[in-house]
Amino acid sequence: MATKKATETLKIGLFVGREWSWPPAFIEEVNKRDEGVIADYVKVGGSMMNEMVEYRVIVDRISHEVPYYRSYLKNAALQGVKVVNDPFMWTADDKFFDASLADKLGVVSPRTVALPNKDYVPGIVHNESLRNLTYPMDWNVLVDKVGGLPCVLKDAHGGGWKEVYVVNSIPELIWRYNESGLLTMVLQEFIQWDNYARIMCLGQEDIHVMKYDPSKRKYHEEHDFSPALYERLVKDSKTLVHALGYDMNTVEFAIRGEVPYAIDFMNPAPDMDVNSLGKGHFDWMVTHMADMTIRLAKSKEETRSRYFWGKLAKTAEGKGAK
Repeated sequence: MATKKATETLKIGLFVGREWSWPPAFIEEVNKRDEGVIADYVKVGGSMMNEMVEYRVIVDRISHEVPYYRSYLKNAALQGVKVVNDPFMWTADDKFFDASLADKLGVVSPRTVALPNKDYVPGIVHNESLRNLTYPMDWNVLVDKVGGLPCVLKDAHGGGWKEVYVVNSIPELIWRYNESGLLTMVLQEFIQWDNYARIMCLGQEDIHVMKYDPSKRKYHEEHDFSPALYERLVKDSKTLVHALGYDMNTVEFAIRGEVPYAIDFMNPAPDMDVNSLGKGHFDWMVTHMADMTIRLAKSKEETRSRYFWGKLAKTAEGKGAK
């Protein structure tokens, strides 16, 4: 079991990539509070099944790019660790599912269509392995489904505005699609926004609303949203992160008039860099991430509690199963 006795120091572990500003600031913030909880970087290099995990909480900001880390985190979750974010949900998530979920929950989202891949792994024989696919695709019909041109073509699993294209013609759309390779792409309604918000959501209840300009990749120190719009942004953000189960995520809204369109909310390793955020937003990320993870470390929350296999594993541990 990963859970420590009440008299022992609880540990928060951190998986990170190249980011340099937030991780050390977060570790320092946790460690200086003297709350019986310490934070440091996780070190791994070959993992045995069901091996003991010394951390009560692990914050994951890089496993989407390092598959071994994702495998380690799933095992950590099995041992009772609270992993931020849930590696099982993150593995399964995509922008098409998110758009469908938002629509189902009453959150306004651009019309979205999932597209077949352009290319496939070796072993896929097009006229044998893909007999369920309609070919060729009717691009005019697909564009009409998302409200016409211009529209947006984007990677269903991507982040950081990578592989996102605003296309203005069918030939341009086909060209971009033909360049997508093994990526699964979605076609999405283009929202000509008047304003834009990026919302940091921690612990599914701690919400930080930021005005953002995606064309300049710039955060504003203050927002100019009306009280009604602000309230709706907070409400819709909570609805989405509660549904997805993410404890660290940003939700992005393209705002047209007073209507916020949730256009991206699969950001489980969100931007926390001081150079892009600015000091005010950065300080909020540092202190509030410390608040959340210390609370989780002292709680009985476990990632595995969401899953049937997790409940079986906990029952087996209680019976002393080997």
